[in-house]
Amino acid sequence: MSPKQQRGEATAEQLLDAALRVYAESGEQGLTVAALTRASGVSLGSLYHHFGSVDGLMNALLTRWLGRLLGELAGALEHTRTAHTGIRALVRAYLDFVQEHREAALLLHSSYADRQGMADGKRLRDAQEARLSPLAQWAERYVECGDLAPLPAALLESLILGPVIAVARRWLSGLDDVDLDQAAVLLPERIWRSVAA
Repeated sequence: MSPKQQRGEATAEQLLDAALRVYAESGEQGLTVAALTRASGVSLGSLYHHFGSVDGLMNALLTRWLGRLLGELAGALEHTRTAHTGIRALVRAYLDFVQEHREAALLLHSSYADRQGMADGKRLRDAQEARLSPLAQWAERYVECGDLAPLPAALLESLILGPVIAVARRWLSGLDDVDLDQAAVLLPERIWRSVAA
């Protein structure tokens, strides 16, 4: 990689890191060009050169962190031997990610991300297809051997991750009535009952 390409990548990283900080501190209303250039120390021209717009920057940020989350989930499945332990590992990995990367989790579970997902869900899903494949293959394997209910993949995903996402959102909203460690212990068994064959 040439020095110019390295500088370009470093600039893009600065912008992505700054965008996450600005979002975490000020929310969606704080995502202005001025705030982003001030927080990153990067020029307005560089922002537009690398991402085209603030929305382009935020879409890249969502894609980055969604990819990291999916990577963590796929990694958690690698060390499991049954569908039941796989569900336990998925729940634990998801909730650990939310605790360890609170700023990114706030963005991934935000109304902004929901709107982007609704407006551009197919592109986001296609961009993450390689990371989604291990999850889909894992579920398919256990459907085929009779451990998981023979449901469409999207329904299985919703039954497994839906409750975890709801608990994460509640915790991220600042409500103090959710203990993520307790949820990581209690949720897998309830989820298992809903998807077991």
